[in-house]
Amino acid sequence: MTPQVQSFFDPATWTISHIIHHGMGSACAIVDSVLDYDPKSGRTRFDSADRLIQFIQEHDLKTEWILETHAHADHLSASAYLKKTVGGRIAMGEHIRMVQRAFKSIFNLKDEFKTDGSQFDVLFKDNEQFQIGDLTARVMFVPGHTPGCASYIVGDAVFVGDTIFMPDVGTARCDFPGGDALQLHQSIQRLLAMPDETKLYLCHDYPPNNGREPVVQTTVAAERAGNIHVHDGISATEFVEMRTARDANLAMPNLILPAIQVNIRAGEWPKAEDNGTHYLKIPLNVL
Repeated sequence: MTPQVQSFFDPATWTISHIIHHGMGSACAIVDSVLDYDPKSGRTRFDSADRLIQFIQEHDLKTEWILETHAHADHLSASAYLKKTVGGRIAMGEHIRMVQRAFKSIFNLKDEFKTDGSQFDVLFKDNEQFQIGDLTARVMFVPGHTPGCASYIVGDAVFVGDTIFMPDVGTARCDFPGGDALQLHQSIQRLLAMPDETKLYLCHDYPPNNGREPVVQTTVAAERAGNIHVHDGISATEFVEMRTARDANLAMPNLILPAIQVNIRAGEWPKAEDNGTHYLKIPLNVL
């Protein structure tokens, strides 16, 4: 069956969330949700997630999956809130364990933080199939941006996370712990080997300053023809040299420190301290 996709753009973080379904009253999956977070006050809101919930309720959808393409560094996931509100199992690729191990050290997390991925309901293997109601989905590991990145293939649609962006934006950075530019190139080639008409649903769009409005989806053909970093004819060596030089001059994402601590916990806060308050840690001079 051909999936129906409803996409939601969050202008605060340039993030695109998606709901995959196959009509009124069907099962659905949520991809890459956003929890609204104010870094100045540390306050959270659920406006972005509530937009997804409203669509699900209006279309009488049954949430089976809350999917993450990776442990995002630029926004906090609303997966735990969504699970409590509309149900579903929180899932991502099993290599999240590698990301958890790297950031457990960076944040000096204690023994109660497990690095076995047990915070998630399901950890997928590469090429594993699963069902969204009558829709058959398949997992494709696409490491490089992080070692835990995964895409989800549903019919003629692929939800690519941060692996690749619109042709005029390029590709994801690879300088986070465990990132690898050569791996990213190899992952992108797996995606671009799919049929030209394959729809690639993005996790972010950062339109250049040319008046273009944000978009949620591109195609394999468009990427192969025009991606500024990895169009046909760009060798792996050329890509790695470009990506390495570019990453050396990029600032860290604004929300990386709070986001990673929440996202490696499947959207849950760290355990409250004895005063009932949850705290996030800020490591100095580490990243």
